[in-house]
Amino acid sequence: MEPLVLLLIALLCISAGLVGALMGIGGGLIIIPLLTLGFGIPMQEAIGASLIGVIATSTGAATRYVKQGLTNVRLALFLEMSTTIGSIVGALIAVYTDQTVLFLLFSMLLVYSAVMMVRHREIIFSPEDAACNDSLDLSCSYVDPKEDIKVSYGVKGLRKGLAYSGVAGMLSGLLGVGGGLVKVPVMNVCMNVPLKAATATSNFMIGVTALTGAVIFYGHGLLDAYLCAAVALGTFTGAYIGTRAVAHYSTAQLRKWFAVLLFIVAFTMVMKAFGLWGGA
Repeated sequence: MEPLVLLLIALLCISAGLVGALMGIGGGLIIIPLLTLGFGIPMQEAIGASLIGVIATSTGAATRYVKQGLTNVRLALFLEMSTTIGSIVGALIAVYTDQTVLFLLFSMLLVYSAVMMVRHREIIFSPEDAACNDSLDLSCSYVDPKEDIKVSYGVKGLRKGLAYSGVAGMLSGLLGVGGGLVKVPVMNVCMNVPLKAATATSNFMIGVTALTGAVIFYGHGLLDAYLCAAVALGTFTGAYIGTRAVAHYSTAQLRKWFAVLLFIVAFTMVMKAFGLWGGA
């Protein structure tokens, strides 16, 4: 691949890292369409490079979010048990799955996530209320960087969250998206974690999940060193910017952008699957 093309990919991936850090999704939903639709890179290779980009995004974002207190580390470690196992299964499936199937599966996942984010109105339970429903206390608190107020919340639906996180891990390995597309809605909608805390916690988790899948892709020779380096450089830079931009946006704004972005990318991937955008 030409050096100028790699440089262009790195520059374009800055947006993926920025969006990934802001929304906790790793940037895979931008990286994969960018590489497949824009540069004609095969789907499996794009997924492998995307997983490396997700790791870079997580590295660039997680440290700052932890320092800000936005990350619920205990919740992340609890959910990561199932996502890691799911990621291994998903990566093994992806290596042998037809590209058209991957495009369609990716699109359906995006639409589902977008609808859930649009329909859900954020409800925050106090740590005391949540403790009455679950034996494991994963409550946390943080200071909202925009509103400058302290938010204390309890975490509910632990069993459901653990099950869905396994699905998120599988989709991470299968589609190269870091699992944040599922983890953020699951934590926010099913477990009543505030959106900003959910995105920060997802950023903390996605690097570990993506690393598991990346190892599988490396073993099958689907990681292009130069391509992965370009993607990682761009996404890391974008994540650094994104963690500083989060203080300027409200939860409502992030939720709206999250949903709109998912719908747009889902539409382009459906077109790709049916050969209406550069061939499948």
